[in-house]
Amino acid sequence: MSPVPTAGFRRVTLDDPLVEPLLRELTHEYVSRYGPGAHQEMARYPAEAFAEPHGALLLLLEDGEPVAGGGYRRHDGYSAEVKRMWTHSAHRRRGLARRVLAELERTAAAAGYRRIFLTTGPRQPEARGLYLAAGYTPLFDVTADPPTTGPLPFEKPLPALAPTH
Repeated sequence: MSPVPTAGFRRVTLDDPLVEPLLRELTHEYVSRYGPGAHQEMARYPAEAFAEPHGALLLLLEDGEPVAGGGYRRHDGYSAEVKRMWTHSAHRRRGLARRVLAELERTAAAAGYRRIFLTTGPRQPEARGLYLAAGYTPLFDVTADPPTTGPLPFEKPLPALAPTH
């Protein structure tokens, strides 16, 4: 019988070596779907945007290796913006992105945010499906052809929790 992998979340910073697979694969994914200009998206936000107290970057680790992750940054005074959602290509279709999203929501609510905002690209139908299935409200016409609408924004209210800091 194979041992069951141990899994858990770790809060990290962008310069943590464990983040490298996330950044590498996500950049490759964006470039393959949107072209070379996607490099600019990956460099858009400084590392501090994902640092406490206004942001977070979480990795889901299995046996010490990153298999999924994501972060949030301050969008406005009461909203966190989810960015850099990622699942390692060898670990997709296991519900890991849903786990990461739920943990980001929990962490953001504990930090005092009351709303999650995010955008995904029109060439990422998997992400669109994830956010709809996770109860996010689309802020765009869902009947429109995604490539004609540009970025697809979503929002979701968060439960009021006592801040942890």
